Amino acid sequence: MAALVSSPREVFSEAVRAVLETWPVLQIAVDNGFGGVYSQQKADWMVDAVQQYFHDNSDLEQDEVEDFLSELMNNEFDTMVDDGSLPQVAQKVCVMFQQCKQGKLSEVKQQISHLAQKKASGRAKVTPVKSPTEDAGGSDEDDGEESMECDEAGVGAAVKQQQVSSSAPKEEEEDDDDDGWTVVRKKK
Repeated sequence: MAALVSSPREVFSEAVRAVLETWPVLQIAVDNGFGGVYSQQKADWMVDAVQQYFHDNSDLEQDEVEDFLSELMNNEFDTMVDDGSLPQVAQKVCVMFQQCKQGKLSEVKQQISHLAQKKASGRAKVTPVKSPTEDAGGSDEDDGEESMECDEAGVGAAVKQQQVSSSAPKEEEEDDDDDGWTVVRKKK
């Protein structure tokens, strides 16, 4: 199957895929169809787009990569990332690119393996959570409140799609603005 000796470009492409596949914001966007019926194909395309961006531009800075990833999420998934994960993802990709460029392919492969284990241990899952009124035996009326929890490898996160009372636990939130954008924010 795979050749014994991989080129730095192939290893970098695998690294980008590993990083993006373990990015909770992207996985939530894909799982919930924020990119439409072709959300998974868009996520796969993002791997190629990011990899090509690095090869087309020399000496990229982390903030340039952050801007590029943010633009891709905005354009392809109508999602504005505001949870603090963008700098971490951009940094991982930048570091791996530099390591590939320096020929440190075994180090990058080790990081890819670690990310693959992280992915296998748990992908972000969206599960409904009872609102505080339901827990207290409240009425069965639908008052427009909905909360969802995301479980991922020991990291709990809540995804907010409609206005939720402030007593609900929240780490990451999504707001659907009137203009159609989805904003992901870190817990305040």
